[in-house]
Amino acid sequence: MPGPPPDEPVSPVRTRQRSRRTDPWTLLTLLIALVLALPVLTVFAHVFMPATEVWEHLRQTVLADYVLNSLILMMGVGVGVLLLGVPTAWLVSLCDFPGRRVFEWALLLPLAVPAYIIAYTYTGLLDFAGPVQTQIRAWTGWGWGDYWFPQIRSLPGAVVMLSLVLYPYVYLLSRAAFLEQSVCVLEVSRTLGVGPWGGFRHVALPLARPAVVTGLTLALMETLADYGTVEYFGIPTFTTGIFRTWFGLGDPAAAAQLAGLMMTFVLVLIVLERYSRRRARFHHTSTRYSRLPRYRLSGWRKAGAILICAFPVALGFIVPALQLGQWALRTTDVWMRPEFLTLVWNSVSLAGIAAVLAVALALIMAYGKRLRPNLAVNLAVRVAGMGYAIPGTVIAVGVMLPFAWIDNTIDSFMRAQFGVSTGLILSGTLVAVIFAYCVRFLAVSLNTVEAALTKIKPSMDDAARSLGMGPLAVLRNIHMPIMRGSVLTALLLVFVDVLKELPATLILRPFNFNTLAVRAFELASDERLADSASAALAIVLAGIIPVILLSRTIGRSRPGHDTPA
Repeated sequence: MPGPPPDEPVSPVRTRQRSRRTDPWTLLTLLIALVLALPVLTVFAHVFMPATEVWEHLRQTVLADYVLNSLILMMGVGVGVLLLGVPTAWLVSLCDFPGRRVFEWALLLPLAVPAYIIAYTYTGLLDFAGPVQTQIRAWTGWGWGDYWFPQIRSLPGAVVMLSLVLYPYVYLLSRAAFLEQSVCVLEVSRTLGVGPWGGFRHVALPLARPAVVTGLTLALMETLADYGTVEYFGIPTFTTGIFRTWFGLGDPAAAAQLAGLMMTFVLVLIVLERYSRRRARFHHTSTRYSRLPRYRLSGWRKAGAILICAFPVALGFIVPALQLGQWALRTTDVWMRPEFLTLVWNSVSLAGIAAVLAVALALIMAYGKRLRPNLAVNLAVRVAGMGYAIPGTVIAVGVMLPFAWIDNTIDSFMRAQFGVSTGLILSGTLVAVIFAYCVRFLAVSLNTVEAALTKIKPSMDDAARSLGMGPLAVLRNIHMPIMRGSVLTALLLVFVDVLKELPATLILRPFNFNTLAVRAFELASDERLADSASAALAIVLAGIIPVILLSRTIGRSRPGHDTPA
């Protein structure tokens, strides 16, 4: 007796014809998107609620400072990351000078240093009691008030700190755009007598503008989401205001309303970034991709290129890493203390669980989109991937409010029916923390998995389905072996992002539960900078590996990617 007919092969035409059919993959994708959108929807819902007395107090006293300081911070960091990221990306992509191949990956190293850690480090170096000012007084004999020195704990200081660690977002995407540019366009500009600077200004930069704007938007989102730096420097912004309203004033509704106002800034950035990409339509004149012609620099141009590339690497990574290493050597016994090992275990286990869940959710959603690329699925995947644009404090507020309501509802029911208190089974445990991480960092794994899936030809799906494989079998036996490298990269990226996450962990962590990021923040806030070095250095070291992987990926992003010179 013949068996059941094999599943119908998945082709683009048949997929479009069946896109309206409701199936398990579509339902699962929509359900995941709805659950992950819960924090954002919760925050938006509170925006339309009546204003509380606390909100009126905030509006009349500190709200203007939150808005003004956040805007100044974003504008300053925007200028800083553009000045550091775009010229360095062009130099290592289209110029030839000593050390270029080292700078290609070294310029990404500051991405491994969280902003709050670099803020602690430079405070220890440049404060009045730090080694720099101490040495100045030793050389000159000056005392307090006899000389002027820049105040590191200030709004301009925060702009510099954030610019040093966020410029890699602009560098990352700008370099990828420069590497993808057509040889013909660049060669034509040379035949017209355009030199290196003119080629950069009139040809390479306009072609890369959409990528530059995207990198700038990411950097500004991270600036708006920063908590550790602005809190340590005493600068009132949206993130510090949300934290103080929640814990200091004890008003979750007012904190949610403040978070909703903050989200309007994020949405404006997203809309501007999308608008820029929609308006910019730059087409290359050729599909010929060969080794990029490089401008060979000499004399003062060569020295200038080396200095321009070395400046952000030295200030954004080498100086902080050396200072952290020096402090850590003073407290080498910390590394073997039970409490430090507990911090490492808490951080690693939490990051590992969140990374596995985020990648698993990304696989389900990306594959669901591949199977059923209809409007509902595409919209759901895009909504689920918006969490990365939402600051950790906003997500934490959006997670805590519905989880606390669910906990109270369950507890009231159990007390009434069985006389048993269930306690805080969601909001008081690591469930809330891990859920917030998945919401925040799903986009990192989703983008990586989607990029890997697009490289697999649909004909492979058709062949597997014609042999009787179902969708899950195709994913497990065909796609997963091919995407193994991309999946591991996504796991590593989410793992390191979770290790560095501070505001969401601070708000949602259970009592007596600490991570490396939280401990480093607590010790630095108590002015115990040397004691915080071990935890901070562990986070930095963990971030180096994915940074190098990113650099290697970018270097191979160009078809026929350029070979060593």
